[in-house]
Amino acid sequence: MMEKKRSDCPALPPGWKKEEVIRKSGLSAGKSDVYYYSPSGKKFRSKPQLSRYLGNKVDLGCFDFRTGKMMPGKLQKNKQRLRHDPLSLAKGGKPDLNTALPIRQTASIFKQPVTKVTSHPGNKVKADLQRASEQPRQLFWERRLKGLHSSDVTEEVLRTMDLPKGLQSVGPDSSDHSLLSAIASALHMSSTPITGQTTVAAEKNPAIWLNASQPLCRAFTVTDEQIREQELKVYQARRSLEDALMADGLARAAENTREQLESKTA
Repeated sequence: MMEKKRSDCPALPPGWKKEEVIRKSGLSAGKSDVYYYSPSGKKFRSKPQLSRYLGNKVDLGCFDFRTGKMMPGKLQKNKQRLRHDPLSLAKGGKPDLNTALPIRQTASIFKQPVTKVTSHPGNKVKADLQRASEQPRQLFWERRLKGLHSSDVTEEVLRTMDLPKGLQSVGPDSSDHSLLSAIASALHMSSTPITGQTTVAAEKNPAIWLNASQPLCRAFTVTDEQIREQELKVYQARRSLEDALMADGLARAAENTREQLESKTA
């Protein structure tokens, strides 16, 4: 059982509605969810969705999604917290775009660098030169990404890329979706060439012979023709993006000119 309450939201442009859904039964009884509806009836479940839809029309920096009111004090507190946060200052105030791969969250059993400090004049700092620069990865970590999909603002699942025919996955319960995630992560995180599993034994017993630094696919080669085809696709995508940005800029300029003319004639 749920109770719905819908009302106008004065903090947003005219026509916007706020809906509060209160749960009457179950383990979550008494809790409520908040949604917003545009004048056209479009539903929004979170503040980021609302911000992307409204763009620069409304400043939602101090907008409280739960209450539907503007709270300037909340914005001031966030600014003070970011101003005194050394981590934010070190990152230049930018969002954390960490794309590290999922790893086993347990204590490391591998050798760690050791520093020996004495008062002897011949004091030296010793370290293990064999220590890997990257943390160990869990075998078949790609399976943890199974079932995850990207969606747009309207929460519709985006279509994934089609892998070339030469790329064939190996390992248990392998799929094109997990292989795509593994290759993208390897290209982004690894500094070594991506060759795939070069050992034939990896297909027979991947738990033993698998090369964890390579994605779960058979060995492959990239030809010059494939490189040229990809360069052409990138060039066409950039031209399409340039045309879209140009059209958007012209549309914004025309809209600003029209608004200025209307304000003068009013």
